Amino acid sequence: MKTATRLSLLKPSPIRAITDGTPPGAIPLGLGEPTWDLPEPARRALLRAPGPCGYVPHAGLTDLRKAVAAFHGATVDEVLITTGSQGALFALFQAWVEPGTKVLVPDPGFVAYPALARMAGAEPVPYALSPDRFRLDADALLQVLAATPDASAVILNLPSNPTGGGGDLEALRRVAEACVARGLLLISDEVYRDLHFGVRPPGLRDVTDRGVVVSSVSKGWGAPGLRVGWAIGDPAWLTPARVVHGYAVTGTATPAQWAALALLEHSEAILAEARAAICGRWESLAEALHEHLGQTVSPPDGTFYHFMPLPLSAHADPLAFALRLRDEAKVVVIPGLAFGEGGRRHARLSFAATPEQLREGVTRLAPYWRG
Repeated sequence: MKTATRLSLLKPSPIRAITDGTPPGAIPLGLGEPTWDLPEPARRALLRAPGPCGYVPHAGLTDLRKAVAAFHGATVDEVLITTGSQGALFALFQAWVEPGTKVLVPDPGFVAYPALARMAGAEPVPYALSPDRFRLDADALLQVLAATPDASAVILNLPSNPTGGGGDLEALRRVAEACVARGLLLISDEVYRDLHFGVRPPGLRDVTDRGVVVSSVSKGWGAPGLRVGWAIGDPAWLTPARVVHGYAVTGTATPAQWAALALLEHSEAILAEARAAICGRWESLAEALHEHLGQTVSPPDGTFYHFMPLPLSAHADPLAFALRLRDEAKVVVIPGLAFGEGGRRHARLSFAATPEQLREGVTRLAPYWRG
């Protein structure tokens, strides 16, 4: 037996490599998943599912598409419901990224982006984020784009996983104009946009309707297990992606779409509660970092990630340092190198954990940062 050649281009997720071996009693600051309860409207919708559990159109449940469109200021024809935002990304890459071309991805950036490019037969090309707070740097991106004549797509992540950095309107506008001028697919992954600290970060649709925004109920609405996401953009971009998504999974699970609809219908209250939850957790993390390491930190533009500078001794082998933390201190963090060479000198801490876990986690890891 021999696996398909394309599989040789992929490596297991370094995030899973760290988290799958987690010892009992370890503090989980690795995975980015909410630790608060699934909101009540979704629970009620799952219990009161109406009638037969049948198929829905490949584009998604009509009422859910209407709710997503209303939330984003789009039309129903501009909405495709997918199996998580990952389903949207996979379908878009398979539909539009030609083998032999290149895809611009942020460095550091979400681990799936380079893998999705390779699965489409393309080469991921990294572009740097700003050196201060790892935010979108239009000059850096446009410089790489100018040097990549065979690019087929550009992906943004605002705010960013793993850094929490966002971008300003002018940077977004410059990038969008350059991609539109070349006819490139521009995807903005905005799954964390509504988990912010005070001011909602700008999004792609604030500057153009020519790109595609992807998001889901996984983060802001606290429902990663539902696996409901969406893509928003010109139907010309979405129609081929819908074909791919249909052949891949037929359609997103019907009960999950009912639950997602209930979440969208109660967005104002649910998102406010989620922001309150991460603000409280951030305060617990910031207080613990100040108490145990003397660090004064500022919240990210969004997300529930703190991109924490590693001690100098960990720069040479960040993975070994993270494994030592996991196995000796029993604290799970993700080395920034997992997200690209640009993250080598940092570690991603998820403060979606409970306040108690955050305080205990910093207590345990502090000696390794000091020593």
